[in-house]
Amino acid sequence: MALVWIAGPLSGTLVQPYVGMLSDNCRISWGKRKPFMLVGAAATIVSLMILAWTRDIVRGFLGLFGADPESNGVKVTTIVVAVVWVYILDFAINTVQAAIRAFIVDCCPAHQQESANAMASRLTGIGNIFGYVAGYINLPSVMWWLGDTQFKDLCAIASVALAATVLMSCLLIKERDPRLEAPKATKQSAGVFAFFVTLLASIKKLPPQIKKVCVVQFCAWVGFFPMLFYTSSFIGEIYVQPYLEENPHMTPKEVDELYERATRVGTFALLIFSITSLLTNIFLPFLIAPTYDSQPIGEAPGEGPAASFRDYGDEKKGWLEYLVIPGFTLRRAWLLSQLLFMGSMLCTVIVRTVPAATVLVGLVGITWALTLWAPWAIISAEISRKDAFIRQKRRAMQQAAAAGSSSETRPGFDGYSSEEDHKLDGSEDEAGQAGVILGIHNMAIAAPQIFATIGSSIIFKIFQKPRGTPGDHSIAIVMAIGGFSVGASAWFIHLIKDEAPENSADDIASDAEQGGVPTPGSPVESRDRRSVEQVARPSLERSSTVVRSRVSLDRARLIRSKSYSGMDYA
Repeated sequence: MALVWIAGPLSGTLVQPYVGMLSDNCRISWGKRKPFMLVGAAATIVSLMILAWTRDIVRGFLGLFGADPESNGVKVTTIVVAVVWVYILDFAINTVQAAIRAFIVDCCPAHQQESANAMASRLTGIGNIFGYVAGYINLPSVMWWLGDTQFKDLCAIASVALAATVLMSCLLIKERDPRLEAPKATKQSAGVFAFFVTLLASIKKLPPQIKKVCVVQFCAWVGFFPMLFYTSSFIGEIYVQPYLEENPHMTPKEVDELYERATRVGTFALLIFSITSLLTNIFLPFLIAPTYDSQPIGEAPGEGPAASFRDYGDEKKGWLEYLVIPGFTLRRAWLLSQLLFMGSMLCTVIVRTVPAATVLVGLVGITWALTLWAPWAIISAEISRKDAFIRQKRRAMQQAAAAGSSSETRPGFDGYSSEEDHKLDGSEDEAGQAGVILGIHNMAIAAPQIFATIGSSIIFKIFQKPRGTPGDHSIAIVMAIGGFSVGASAWFIHLIKDEAPENSADDIASDAEQGGVPTPGSPVESRDRRSVEQVARPSLERSSTVVRSRVSLDRARLIRSKSYSGMDYA
């Protein structure tokens, strides 16, 4: 059982960063992320199907050699095979998750990341509700052709849903052709040692905002893990307490029936949790003040689709614009949700009725909605902004090369000299690591679950009573201690900045020299000094003026409102 419990955190810690690194370096014509989405989805479906039919497969295979299906050897073999496929399933799920999250970052500009991640959070909530409803229904009596057990039917439904949604995303959404980007350095290796070296270097180079988000997630998930895994058991323990106190001498059969009813009560509480989370995902975004200006990076004021909306004026604002609470940013909503979680978890040690406990679980759904939205939106926006700046540097180099390229310079990739291409690699590697950065973020989520598992086991060893004994509050103690950890994460959210960092022309020029963009005075481009100053520098200065967070808050709200109706999604 311990091997199964550790599979999720272990795969999340190692698989997602590795898949992110591979997808960042992918140069297939149909996209960086789509190959990993398709392969991960296919592996997930195969794993689910084999896991659902493991007993039948093992019995049928060993039966060919005359093994008794009810023998102890067949049962042990079934367990071993199931554990192996649980690990394969976890690895496959992390592959498709890593690719999908990076897919959102790549396909949406910085000013749409909040909206895109809010939509992803909504759809996750809808999927959770469908999953709980499907689990509550007696599926074999309704969909007998899918399988003769509840687990088989659930795996079949999940496989069909995953295949349909991944195929739809791959067919309807177009990625940028990665072949048009600078080629990755040939010295990079895909070996295990190189992976850890690259991972360590990427952690050291994380932008400050993303580092803070990872620290928040590390603290928060120490508290989220008990809530996610023990909520139904917590509700169930409260449900059985009065029955155990009235009749402490129940037979084992009566105890089993009592806990079976308690499990259904706990499942209902999880359904309330999912509904609360979904409602929060639907309505809260309309109250949030956007953090980033709606003007896409690289467009001057008055240019691009955003400018057309700005010219409408106040009389064209929709009623949704007046729902926005000034100053109520995504970061502040996230902070308040963490405090709400801490308060709810601390109350678990004093709650003694099922309705009150269900209310606490429902309130935690608000926190869960922000957890699925806020950190991803903040990180995605940072990655997208950095990537946009790097692409603009490349455009500036193209302008410089077109205006005054020397006859001594040999054209290279996308019109650059081969020397310029090599110099740009360092800069683009830093910006194009969406997969690795999101993988590191997932490490900050998965690693604390290992510590939470160990800590929970110690607490259960000390406080847990035998099954069927009244007065067992060990789960409430674990959840309350987790609440303190989430409270610490709220402090680190306080340290995250609301405003997007301003990028002055000097900062961009400094970054350009480090990444190989020709700036005045750089040794590589000294012969082209005049053309670079006249062409590249003004373009960079113009873009730096554009990228001010919240230069026009009204325009940002109006654009974001349009994006909810589907106009601004690309």
